[in-house]
Order: sequence, then structure tokens, then C-alpha cells
Amino acid sequence: MSGRLNILLTVLLVLSALSLVNAQYQSRRLFIELERAQALARQLDIEWAQLQLDQSTLGKHARIEANARRDLNMVALTPARTQYLSAGAK
Repeated sequence: MSGRLNILLTVLLVLSALSLVNAQYQSRRLFIELERAQALARQLDIEWAQLQLDQSTLGKHARIEANARRDLNMVALTPARTQYLSAGAK
């Protein structure tokens, strides 16, 4: 009877040890996956900040006006070049 009990306890101990090893392996694997996800999130935050900076730079009025003058040969509107339309005028 004592021999069977020892074998049963040994089997339970081995199964418990294997379960512990498996749990540690899963824990390490999930931790590595978490670290990768956090690194990706940091990289995406950096890219988002860069895109916001680019958008604010590209959308500035002075830059748009300079590009219009240089690339499209546009000039500022003056009162002498303004035409006014009134309703009912023929």
C-alpha cells in the first residue's frame, strides 16, 4: 500500500512540476508579447506626434501663401482689382 501511495505522490509531484514549468513558459511568452506591443505603441506615439507637427507646419497660412506666390504666381488681392456685384444691377 505504501509503495502505491509513493508512486501516486511521485506522479502528482511530476505533473505539478510540469504544470509549473508550463505556466512559467506561458508567462514569459506573454511578457515578451506585452513588451513588443508596448514598444510598438511607443513607436506609433512618436509617429503620431511627428504627423501632427507636419500637419501644423504644412497648414500654416504663411507657408500656403508663399507656395501660392512661388508655384502658382498668385498675387494678393488689392481693392483696385476687386469687382463688386450687386443684386438687380444690369
